[in-house]
Amino acid sequence: MSDYCCETTLGSDNSMPFLRTFVDFSTEVLSMQKKVLVIKLGTAVITDEKGQINQLVIKNIAAQIAMLGKEYNIVLVSSGAVGSGKSFFRKYKGTLTEKKAAAAVGNPMLINLYHRYFSAYDIPVAQALCERHHFSNRKQFLQLKKTFAEFWANNILPVVNENDLVSNIEIKFSDNDELATLIAIGFDADTLILCTSAGGLMDAEKKIIPTVQKIDATVLGYVTKTKTSLGLGGMLSKLTSTKLAASLGIRVIICGLTGKDTLISALQGKSGTTFVAKASNLKARQKWLASGSITIGGVYVDKGASKALHSRKSLLTVGIKKVKGNFMAGEVIQLIDEDETIVGVAKAKLSGTEISKQIAHKNIIAAHADDIVVF
Repeated sequence: MSDYCCETTLGSDNSMPFLRTFVDFSTEVLSMQKKVLVIKLGTAVITDEKGQINQLVIKNIAAQIAMLGKEYNIVLVSSGAVGSGKSFFRKYKGTLTEKKAAAAVGNPMLINLYHRYFSAYDIPVAQALCERHHFSNRKQFLQLKKTFAEFWANNILPVVNENDLVSNIEIKFSDNDELATLIAIGFDADTLILCTSAGGLMDAEKKIIPTVQKIDATVLGYVTKTKTSLGLGGMLSKLTSTKLAASLGIRVIICGLTGKDTLISALQGKSGTTFVAKASNLKARQKWLASGSITIGGVYVDKGASKALHSRKSLLTVGIKKVKGNFMAGEVIQLIDEDETIVGVAKAKLSGTEISKQIAHKNIIAAHADDIVVF
């Protein structure tokens, strides 16, 4: 009798939708239990000197990500669109408008290559073109997270780049290091990998430093302010992003792609430079606020205000020395101390113009304590 009941239950028309729903739900739960890994590929590591995509590199990346996908939910932030598309323009000089147009041509070429090589592992790819407001607006950001969760639940790899076609210079990400860091912070990533032609952070003798506990003056002293002709960022940009991510509990690895399994070996600490993450107990909303620290607005605070911020107190206008940028009330801004160090971020209660007018008044709250994250 039990066999008959079992057979009719599984074979009935009404039971199959339930079974499919249960399987889909189980798959989604298992997917969301994975740690998040953000991988950023720089232009120089995936293109040749002429800006053409090195397909062997893409093939190698696909093989590694297919393996890493068993353990991680992965976001791939890929440069290379401008380099891929610029050869189609006569007398290309690299103006902002030309770069926008070149990216629009290069992006579909780039995504088609990823589709070709990831399809060998039955991994569909999704193109995600992002803009700054997708992160600065809380509702849009939460929708973005839901969409990415849907990708991961269905074994789809999101390939992210900036929407260069519509992003103007005032709201652009400075480079894809910035974009990848923002995603890593907002998505509470376990690890952020920044791939570079340098292969890691080098010391004064040009040897790669395996582990960095803290980014201080000594570490910054190793950096040369150079960047490739094709890419936008350099090592200084990577260290700026790394310092922020590591301070919020994210392990950061800077590595190259020369070799067969460089991403895997870097995660094992066998190649590249690993920047140790600090302990962090920030909640999801606080991490979203922190991800807004990559912004065009901010305020410079005096020593008294800096001390008050570290004591989890609200920011008063009397403690603000000057305003940076043109921001509106409700936007996330940087908090910068007298040493030019970003000490935290806050959701402003007043616009930059209003704060400038109120600096002389002691009891005006510029940002409430609940809306402040100190690094």
